Amino acid sequence: MPSVTATWRDYLELTKPKVVLLILLTAVVGMYMAPTDTVPLKVLIIATIGIGFAAGGAAVVNHVVDQKIDAKMARTFKRPVATGKINNTRAILFATFLSVTSMVLLFTFINPLTAILTFFGLVGYAFVYTMYLKRATPQNIVIGGLSGAIPPLLGWAAVDGYGGEIHPHALLLVLIVFVWTPPHFWALAIFRRDEYAKADIPMLPVTHGIEFTKLNIVLYTILLLFAGLLPYLVGMSYLIYLVSSSILGLIFLYYAIKLKYSEDRKIAMDTFKYSIYYLMLLFVALLVDHYFPITLASL
Repeated sequence: MPSVTATWRDYLELTKPKVVLLILLTAVVGMYMAPTDTVPLKVLIIATIGIGFAAGGAAVVNHVVDQKIDAKMARTFKRPVATGKINNTRAILFATFLSVTSMVLLFTFINPLTAILTFFGLVGYAFVYTMYLKRATPQNIVIGGLSGAIPPLLGWAAVDGYGGEIHPHALLLVLIVFVWTPPHFWALAIFRRDEYAKADIPMLPVTHGIEFTKLNIVLYTILLLFAGLLPYLVGMSYLIYLVSSSILGLIFLYYAIKLKYSEDRKIAMDTFKYSIYYLMLLFVALLVDHYFPITLASL
């Protein structure tokens, strides 16, 4: 199919907009969690665009590199590069435009630290994970998950990174997303296990079996439950977040245990879907708690 038939919707699909929106949510919450009275509108707009463009650019590279894999999987075979609707050259030019624009915006109008961290995140996902880790080890999503976990840090640095320093509280948010990533993605990998095997991708359910993967999902979810409590334990958040994090984490653990003892792969997809709601609601709770702090002393 000639690339000239591509529409703006096809180019938008290349950026994985749903994934980017989740990334931007965590980044924006990171901005508002930074120690400042308010987030300047200029910083909010430019940093959001810059981080979003970088995430989109990395996603486009992923489409190009994984096009042969995408063509073999039911979830991805209709992607624009896999179908030939957008050819490699145009996709790479689009990725370059998004990535370069991101770096220029962040370096010029925000601060060098945000630009540098964003660059490492882009390279980590688009090249280290997509080109190497994904095909090299069943721990691909664990090791490569760091690049996908840094958006809260990017948002925080956009507001508070002018001195070139990284606040420890920002790293706690990175840790939460980092621990969240394996159970989130392994649930999907269980559901798509046969497709990953067909594409010769060494995802954990392919190399170590579904039962081993289910056990790891439970263990990581327990770890996530505790990681989610850290913002409260270090005094970064208050009771609204504590209650929300506990409830959301226990529901996630319920799904993980249900998946562990069920032979129905549909439960894996249910777990995957809930994991997305978990992260969204956790960060929303963090933001609400930040502006409406309730402590035991105030009750």
